[in-house]
Amino acid sequence: MSHSASLTSDRIPVIVGVGEFSDHPTEITAGLEPIDLMVKALRQAEQDSGGKLLAEVQSLDIINFLSWRYHDPAALLCARLGIAPAHAYYGPVGGESPIRYIHEAAKRIARGECSVAAICGGEAQSTATKAERAGVSLPWTPFAHDAPVPLRGASFQKPMATTLGVAKPVTVYPIYEAASSAHWGQTPREALAESGHLWSVYSSVASQNPNAWLKRAVPAEEIVTPTPDNRLIAWPYTKLMVANPSVNQSAAILVTSLAKAREAGIAETKLIYVWGGASAEEPRDYLERDQFHQSHAQNAVLGSVMEMVEGDGTAFDAIELYSCFPTVPKMARRTLKLGPDVQPTVTGGLTFFGAPLNAYMAHAACAMVRKLRSGSKLGLLYGQGGFVTKHHGLILSPQPPRTALAQDTSVQAEADRNRQPAPPFVTEASGPGKVESFTVIYGRGGAAEHGVVMLRTTDDARALARIPASDTQTLALLTNLDHTPVGGLGTISTATDGILEWRPT
Repeated sequence: MSHSASLTSDRIPVIVGVGEFSDHPTEITAGLEPIDLMVKALRQAEQDSGGKLLAEVQSLDIINFLSWRYHDPAALLCARLGIAPAHAYYGPVGGESPIRYIHEAAKRIARGECSVAAICGGEAQSTATKAERAGVSLPWTPFAHDAPVPLRGASFQKPMATTLGVAKPVTVYPIYEAASSAHWGQTPREALAESGHLWSVYSSVASQNPNAWLKRAVPAEEIVTPTPDNRLIAWPYTKLMVANPSVNQSAAILVTSLAKAREAGIAETKLIYVWGGASAEEPRDYLERDQFHQSHAQNAVLGSVMEMVEGDGTAFDAIELYSCFPTVPKMARRTLKLGPDVQPTVTGGLTFFGAPLNAYMAHAACAMVRKLRSGSKLGLLYGQGGFVTKHHGLILSPQPPRTALAQDTSVQAEADRNRQPAPPFVTEASGPGKVESFTVIYGRGGAAEHGVVMLRTTDDARALARIPASDTQTLALLTNLDHTPVGGLGTISTATDGILEWRPT
């Protein structure tokens, strides 16, 4: 291993500045649009660095935002800043994307392609929703109705998943929740207690973060108990266990070469080094996966970052585990060999800090940089996108790395090697069906709309079946806190509308 002294300083990437902004307008029309929010975050990041860098940005990555639509967000932002970077990119949907962009910018610097890079994201969903509800038109850049609508996870799912309402994050993650907790030998009650404890830790960190949307430490019991204000959304998740996208927040990260940072007069105490990381994906259609108690892509990514630090998760003294829903950090901390007392966040999580859709991990990167500047030695950022689909891990440290930043960072081959063939998916079946996983979907009033069970048939095909709201007995079985239905047997039948249904035997 070569020592950093032999690495040339113009090829060593460092994070030099971070900026965040939360917009809480008193009047709806005073709310800032996403582009303005990003300009604010970028200026904050420049200010934070102590150098004059924005004018020299050669690489700009903009995180996909969903609260407003523009024809060419990258051109618009560059015009606002008066810059013309060679690389100006507006990316696709994905919660892991901020980590990926920081990593890619660092790789560009390591290749000598640029010396100043910026990554930013901004959402104004809170203002946009309020304006729509109040019928108020916003004085923003006109909404680009004819701009392409970005593809989201739902675009890749089978029609039956859409029909039964299990083609969006809030209803798919519970399928992992039920399958993983059953696999770990937990009762649903134990799994819920773990989620509640973990989420209360996220909330207590958010309560201390000046940029958080909700600054209240919430007790575990309150998080997991359904009430009119904390309604069940998809079993077992209540409102306080899911991401909160109704925020106005922006974040920006500035990355330069070490040589450039020194030339710009940036204090050494500001510099956070990018050591390396890894990425991998699951099949985009979740019904094409082999099982739901773990993610091979997540395991490969977290396995790779543990190898880089020659240990397990305990090597990191600052961690951010993505937290759209509890199952994600619960799986991740087990892979990292960390116990239930894990400190999973430096930011506060997507429920409490806020979930500016794809940009949360940009805020996590800002919080991590501050943490590493104030005494922590080794940080792990782990982000995820889609439905447990896209995974990216990144290691940061105030200490220089011992080796040059690797260019080949995909661990897809490792993820694929561990993947078993997925069972064929069928929409027609009868006879015995064994529960692989399940959820129950609730309406705004708190009543169950229907249950969905994922089944294996006698010839080991996979099917989705409905439990109608009228079948209160089966719904009670699915939501029994002392006994998981996973692995339970029943009979598959076809309803008059052609959709499969299931009853326990």
